[in-house]
Amino acid sequence: MRIGLLTEGGYPYVSGDAALWCERLVRGLEQHEFDVYALGPGPHQEAGGPRVPLPPQVRRVRTAPLWTTEEPTYGRRARRRFAECYEELAGAVCTRAGATGGVPGAEAPEEPGGLADRFGSALYGLAELAREKGGLVGALRSDIAVRALERACRAPRALCAAHEARVSDLLTIAAHLERALRPLSLDWYDDDALGAADLCHATTGGPPALCGLLARHFCGVPLLVTEYAVHLRTHYLTSGPHTAAPAAPAVRAVLAAFHGRLTAEVYRAAELLTAGDAHARRWQERCGADRARIRTVYPGTAAERFAEAGEPALRSDPGTLVWAGPVDSAKDMETLQTLLYAFAEVRREEPKTRLRVLGTPTGAEGAACLGHCRTLAARLFPDAAEGDHPVSFEETGPSKETGVSEAYGAGAVVVLSGGAEGFPAGLVEAMLGGRATVSVDVGAVAEVIGGTGLVVPPHDPGALAQACVALLRDPGRRARLGAAARARALELFTVERNTMAFHGIYLEIASRCPVRRAARDEPRPFAAPAESLVPGHWTGSEDRSMPRGVPAWAADSTQPPVEEAR
Repeated sequence: MRIGLLTEGGYPYVSGDAALWCERLVRGLEQHEFDVYALGPGPHQEAGGPRVPLPPQVRRVRTAPLWTTEEPTYGRRARRRFAECYEELAGAVCTRAGATGGVPGAEAPEEPGGLADRFGSALYGLAELAREKGGLVGALRSDIAVRALERACRAPRALCAAHEARVSDLLTIAAHLERALRPLSLDWYDDDALGAADLCHATTGGPPALCGLLARHFCGVPLLVTEYAVHLRTHYLTSGPHTAAPAAPAVRAVLAAFHGRLTAEVYRAAELLTAGDAHARRWQERCGADRARIRTVYPGTAAERFAEAGEPALRSDPGTLVWAGPVDSAKDMETLQTLLYAFAEVRREEPKTRLRVLGTPTGAEGAACLGHCRTLAARLFPDAAEGDHPVSFEETGPSKETGVSEAYGAGAVVVLSGGAEGFPAGLVEAMLGGRATVSVDVGAVAEVIGGTGLVVPPHDPGALAQACVALLRDPGRRARLGAAARARALELFTVERNTMAFHGIYLEIASRCPVRRAARDEPRPFAAPAESLVPGHWTGSEDRSMPRGVPAWAADSTQPPVEEAR
């Protein structure tokens, strides 16, 4: 199959965690062909070419020129047509409607002509205009767009917060919508680009999913959307009133409604959705996705780094606790503070216990977080000797002496005292290392650990300390939990398991959505029914809908095609 892989801000221009999953997916599915369509990198990155070595199955890489500001010239008819479509879009976004589960834009099923239909019709109308005229950049920034937004916000049934929108708020909303709708102006939606793919795979929500939505609309290519972090939820978290620079209430309300409606349209049109865990899956359902079209595919972790994790040579001091992970935000500092307070209680029960904190600070904020944690550790243990402090802070990484596998093998118990509400990749690495774990119940931790470790409530240093002491005093239980955790991780959370799951999903979608394009002189999956290759009548009456004879690509060039017997 030929896969149109839609990425944003990562593969193949950025190496590291942002592109690691895409790289593993492409390399693991060498039986498929991939055309990579990348959104986000600047012109200097595109000029330098891909930074990630590409395997032979990647046929080509195209980058969206989202940083350009080319503005096509619109005539009077085009301006009138744009005004009609944009006003319909703005009206569908700003109008109040009964929401399901409190998510703007994710309404209960509507009658034809409802807000969801109006939004979709306006969106595709703008896309068709952009395809004909070469883009919408100038029109989306024009006074026509701002006036349409103003009328939509002042309408009788508009969102309550939208009624208070000022001119500055309208300009902010228009600028955000222009950025969000830039994929409409791309030249990817024809038979020589995404139209040549058998399947579009958007590796995240947002702009990549919008590109896949347009490929489905213009070319009939089925769409698969993968969300390890649900795009709509991320928008809520990064634009709420408690963020560092909160927007005005009118801006937040209108943009939340827009992203909610766009997400609902993507979920409606996608053949299948994949979530990284049950937490993300619940959010997809809450945002309007059909439960029957969601598959849970856990992220894959490279298990070969932990091949010797259970060897006796790597077994360490049974009185050592280990915390490992990145340090790059205030949330990580809160996690480490909880761990230090818990460790102070552990030392009262087990005075010989030590704690190793292994992590690498990211930027100035990460270094400041580690500095605060060192100060707290010195205050909690003032009587510790200068060279024999019970808490040590070390760095891990490719250029450091201690690597990831060695970090998790350095102690008897691995402690995860918090973290983001996403997939706990660090917990999976500890499980592959065969370590007994004590984790805080956030995100998908309980789902991942599955009874092979101890899970305690968040923000409770006392419960965290009790769980650590229980494992430190019971080496047999530690060994059993570590072995069970490694077996579970090898069964569910490896790279091979992840790529096999997507291979099956690709074939499932192809079987549901056979090729509808004109026949070409190359094999296409499910392009012709298998029974068409059987000579003679296999039914009692002639079926005129079945192709006659063997397809051109399957026929032997030295023999004439086999015709059905009459």
